[in-house]
Amino acid sequence: MGVAGCAVVWLADPTTPGGILPVCPTKALLGIDCPFCGGLRAAYALLHGDLVGALRYNAFALVLLVVGGWVGATWVRGARTGRPGLHRDLLHRLLPVLYLLAAVWFVVRLLPLGVPHV
Repeated sequence: MGVAGCAVVWLADPTTPGGILPVCPTKALLGIDCPFCGGLRAAYALLHGDLVGALRYNAFALVLLVVGGWVGATWVRGARTGRPGLHRDLLHRLLPVLYLLAAVWFVVRLLPLGVPHV
């Protein structure tokens, strides 16, 4: 599923306005950036090897990608060895931290800090 999603992002080019990929509902309805605005463009940049561009589009999306990759790799390793890869307590502690980071990122993106939004 993830490979198919990456293929769509690779081919559809979300950096081109008016493309086939939909606009973020929060951006379309309220005119503000949500914590994930720019995530598709960040994924597109990352798929094309542009780490700086991906950071510019949405740094929080890269944090989620790293955490998701770590959780996925740990789960696969646990499935292969027969041992639990990621202890549930750790996962339950990690989720509130990610929610807090998303809330902080949401507020920071709305502040007029002179950083251009793309």
